[in-house]
Amino acid sequence: MEIQRPLRLMHESLFHSAQQYPGKPALVAEGEEITYQQLAHKVNCLAAFLQQQGLDRGDRCVIFMDNTLACAISIYAVLAAGGVFVVVNPQTKQGKLDYILRDCEATVLITDSHLRRVFRPILDENPFLRCVIASGDMQTLADAGAIGFADALEQSGELKDTGLIQKDLAALIYTSGSTGDPKGVMHTHLSMTFVLGSLIEYLRLSPEDRLLLMLPLAFDYGLYQLFMSVHLGATLVMERSFTYPAVIFERIREFEVTVFPAVPTIYAMLISMHHREPLSFPSVTRVTNTAAALPAGQVPALKEIFPNALIYKMYGLTECKRVSYLEPELIDLKPGSVGRAIPGTEVCILDEDGNPVAPGDTGILHVRGTHLMLGYWRSPELSDKVLVSASLPGEKLLRTGDWFSMDEDGDLYFKGRSDDIIKTRGEKVSPLEVENVVAMVAGVREVAVIGVPDDTLGQAVKCFVVPDRDSNLSMRDIRKVCVEQLENFMVPKYIEIVADLPRTSTGKISKKDLS
Repeated sequence: MEIQRPLRLMHESLFHSAQQYPGKPALVAEGEEITYQQLAHKVNCLAAFLQQQGLDRGDRCVIFMDNTLACAISIYAVLAAGGVFVVVNPQTKQGKLDYILRDCEATVLITDSHLRRVFRPILDENPFLRCVIASGDMQTLADAGAIGFADALEQSGELKDTGLIQKDLAALIYTSGSTGDPKGVMHTHLSMTFVLGSLIEYLRLSPEDRLLLMLPLAFDYGLYQLFMSVHLGATLVMERSFTYPAVIFERIREFEVTVFPAVPTIYAMLISMHHREPLSFPSVTRVTNTAAALPAGQVPALKEIFPNALIYKMYGLTECKRVSYLEPELIDLKPGSVGRAIPGTEVCILDEDGNPVAPGDTGILHVRGTHLMLGYWRSPELSDKVLVSASLPGEKLLRTGDWFSMDEDGDLYFKGRSDDIIKTRGEKVSPLEVENVVAMVAGVREVAVIGVPDDTLGQAVKCFVVPDRDSNLSMRDIRKVCVEQLENFMVPKYIEIVADLPRTSTGKISKKDLS
C-alpha cells in the first residue's frame, strides 16, 4: 500500500513508516526483532485473510492476547481490513470476556492458545463469532475450529480497499463504569489520529526514540505507546508486564530506551528498589505518568533514577485519551498540578449549573476537542450524560465528572472524583462489579466496596461484608471467589466483616462513612 496523501487512517502510518524506514526495527519482543517492512507485510497478509473470512467494514474483532508481536500485528491488521479492534486484557475472566464478545457482537476472535481455559468454554454458545484465530499450540484447540495465527499469515490474498473515512469507528475500548458492566468507548480514526499527533508534539518525540511498553495493550496508555512509536518510525521494546523488574532493567540498558511510560504503582516499586540499591538509567530522556496522581514526594527519587529525563505528569481518561500535561520544566514549581490542555484542545471548569467558575474555585472539568469519543457503544442515554451540548450548535463537550480547579496561568489541579470508580494500579475498577461477585458468596448478606488511599497502588480496593446470621463466612471464602472471578487488580486488598453498614436518611448505604 503506497501512501502519497496526508495520513487520515490509523493504519496508514504503519505503511508510511515502512516506506521511510523499511529495514529499521519496529518492534522488539521476547528476543525477536521485526522491521517495519516485515511488520507491514505481516499486517497486509493478516488483513487480507480477515477480509477473506468475512470481516467487513465496521465489524468488530476482539483481540484477547498478551503483549506480543502477534497482538500488535493483529491490531493493525484489523484496522487495515476495515474492522474495529477491541483489545481485551489477558487477565480478564470468562464471564467478562463473554459479556464483551456478545456486547460488541464480535465476528472474529484473535487470541493465544494458552488462554483457552478462559475462551474455549464460551465459543460454542456465541451466536456472532464466525472466525477464531489463535497463536501457540493448536493441538489444544483441535475441536474449536480455530485457525493458527501462523497459518493465517501464510494465506495469499489481495487486500481490498475498505472505503474507510476518518469518521469511521476504529476502536472500542472497554472500561469499567458506575453501572457495573464494562462500557465500550467508541473512538474513530479521526479522534485517534488527532490525539496521536498531539501526544507526539508535547512529548517531543522523534523517529530516533526507543519506547518501552510494559503496560497492557488493552489499557489505552499502553496502546498509544505502540501507536506513537509506529507513527514516528521509532522502535518499541515490548514486555508483557513489570512482573520481572530485572528483565525490564536489562531491556532498558540493552536497547538504550529513551521513553519510559509507567503508572504510580511501578514508580513506587522502582523507588523502593532504588533505596535498597541505587538505580540509574541515563538513556531515558522522557518519563511519563498517568492513571493516577504522581506524588510530589516521588519526584526527587525519580530524578536520581532517570538523571537525564524530563518527567511528565498527565491527566486523562479513556473517553478522550488525554486531557492535560504539565510541562516538565514546571514539575518543581507546580507539584500539585497536572498542567494544561494538550495541544489543539480546550478545557473549562463549570459549576453544577454549567457556569464557569473563577480561578481557584472548584468545579467539574469539561473538555473540548477532536479527540473526544463518539460515545459509549449502544448506550445513547449514558453517552448523553457525558457528552453535553457546547456553545456551537451540534458540538459536544466531554463532562469528565471529576472535580478540578484552575490557577491564573490556566494550569489544572485535580480535587476528586464525583463517581465511585476506583483507580488502582493504573486500572479502573467498578465497585459494583466487585460487589456483584462478592454478593454471590454463600453467607453474604450485604456488601459495599470502596477505594482507600494507598501509597503504592494509588487506591486500594476495600470490601465491607455483612454476613448472614449464624453464617460461618470467612475472609478466606470471599477472597477465594474474588481471585477466581475477578482480574488481579480488582481483587480487594482489604476485606472487613462488619455487623452493619452505615445508611443515609433514605436507607441507602453511605459509602462516604466507610473507611
